[in-house]
Amino acid sequence: MCELYCKRDTLALRRKHIGPSCKVFFALDPIKIVRARRQYMFDENGEQYLDCINNVAHEVVKAALKQMELLNTNSRFLHDNIVEYAKRLSATLPEKLSVCYFTNSGSEANDLALRLARQLRGHQDVITLDHAYHGHLSSLIEISPYKFQKGKDVKKEFVHVAPTPDTYRGKYREDHADPASAYADEVKKIIEDAHNSGRKIAAFIAESMQSCGGQIIPPAGYFQKVAKYVHGAGGVFIADEVQVGFGRVGKHFWSFQMYGEDFVPDIVTMGKPMGNGHPVACVVTTKEIAEAFSSSGMEYFNTYGGNPVSCAVGLAVLDIIENEDLQGNAMRVGSYLTELLKKQKAKHTLIGDVRGVGLFIGIDLVKDHLKRTPATAEAQHIIYKMKEKRVLLSADGPHRNVLKIKPPMCFTEEDAKFMVDQLDGVLTVLEEATGTKSRSVTSENTPCKTKMLKEAHVELLRDSTTDSRENPSRKRNGMCTDTHSLLSKRLKT
Repeated sequence: MCELYCKRDTLALRRKHIGPSCKVFFALDPIKIVRARRQYMFDENGEQYLDCINNVAHEVVKAALKQMELLNTNSRFLHDNIVEYAKRLSATLPEKLSVCYFTNSGSEANDLALRLARQLRGHQDVITLDHAYHGHLSSLIEISPYKFQKGKDVKKEFVHVAPTPDTYRGKYREDHADPASAYADEVKKIIEDAHNSGRKIAAFIAESMQSCGGQIIPPAGYFQKVAKYVHGAGGVFIADEVQVGFGRVGKHFWSFQMYGEDFVPDIVTMGKPMGNGHPVACVVTTKEIAEAFSSSGMEYFNTYGGNPVSCAVGLAVLDIIENEDLQGNAMRVGSYLTELLKKQKAKHTLIGDVRGVGLFIGIDLVKDHLKRTPATAEAQHIIYKMKEKRVLLSADGPHRNVLKIKPPMCFTEEDAKFMVDQLDGVLTVLEEATGTKSRSVTSENTPCKTKMLKEAHVELLRDSTTDSRENPSRKRNGMCTDTHSLLSKRLKT
C-alpha cells in the first residue's frame, strides 16, 4: 500500500499547509484512509471501517478513465455526453423541470439557483430555514443560519429565517393539531412583514430533508403550503437535493417527491452523490426561469461544469443506481435499519427519537425524555466509541446531539445489524456509567463502583450543560475535543 508519509508526518504537514478551518473527522485521533471499497474504508494499517458517513459513493472509475483517454474539454464545444446526461436527469424529474445548468459542486449549484431566482422578477430577498446549510460560498453563508449564527456575520436584511419544521424539538410538535399549517403560516407571516417593509421575495430555499439541522423531515403538506405563499409573493421554491437526492429515500428518486405529486419545486439543485465524489453538480429548472435568466444578456459560462468526463461519470452513476437497484436497496435496508433502531429506542433511555427515510436517518439523543434535553456530550462520546469499534458515524443538529446515518447506498442488512449491535453495546456501557439506564444500583455493584458511577454522572451533567455553540472549535462530526477527552477518561469501564 503506497503512502508518501507516515500518519504522524501527514498530520504535521496538514497542520502546516492546510487551512485550520478545514477540520478532520475525529480530531483527537484522526483516521488516515488510504483506500475504500463500496461501504468499507481502510486505513494505512489495513484496518476496515464501516462507513456510515459518506453519502457520495458509487463505482465509476472505468467510465471516467475511458472518457478521459478520449477527451476532456470545455463544455462550450458540442458533445453528446452533456445532452445525454441532461436528458437522463430530466427523465427522473417532473415534466416541467427540464433545463439543466451543470456546475462543479453543490455550493456552485445553490449559488446559481439564487441567481436564477433573483433574475426572474428582479426580487432579492430569500427565506431560509433555521439551522439550514446550503454551501460555503459567500452568497450561501449569508442564507445559512447553520453558519452565520455561529460566526461574527450578521444576518443580512434580505435574509429571512423561518422556523425549522421540526415536529420533535421545534415550535410546533407532534401533538399539534396541524403542524404543517402552523409552520407554513410562519413563512406567510415573514412574507407579509417583508412586503410591509417594502421588500420582495425572490425565493424560499430548503433541503427536502434538512441534514445539518438534525435529519428533519417536514410534516406532510408543509412544502405545498409554503410553495403557495411563496408563489403568491412572486418568488420561487428551490429544493436543495445536494445531500438527499439520487434515490437515497428509497421510495422516490428525489426526496421532494415523497411529499406528493402536487408539490413540484421551481428549481432543484443536486451534487455530492451525483458523481461518486467526482466534482459534478447541477441546477435543473423550468423553461420560463431559464429564459428569464438568459434575457439578462449575461452568459452563463463554466469551464468544467458539464465537461465530457464529468458527464460520463454522472451517466455511470445513473446506470449503477439502476442496474444494482440501489434505490430499492435504500428502501429495504433503510426500513430494516429503522426498525432495528426503534427497538433500541425502546431499550435505551438516551434515544429520544429515531427519524428518517431510506438511508437517511437521525437518532436524537436526550438526557430527559420529557424535556427532550439534548445529550450533546454523550453524542460526541458515542461517535468516538463507535470509531473504536470500526464504525464511522457523525453527529449534527443545532445541539450536536443527533447521530447522522447516511451511508453509501450499497449498505446491506448485515451492515445495518453490525452497526446497531455496536451502538447497542456503546449505549449500554454509557448508560450504566452515567446512571441514565437505571437510577437504582443492583446488589452486584460494590460501594466503590456505585460511588464512581454517581460521580461520573454528576460530572457528565455538568460538562454537557454548556451549549456547544459557545465554542466554534467544538464542532460537527467528532471534532469536539475537551468534552470527549473528559468522557473517555471517565467511562472506560
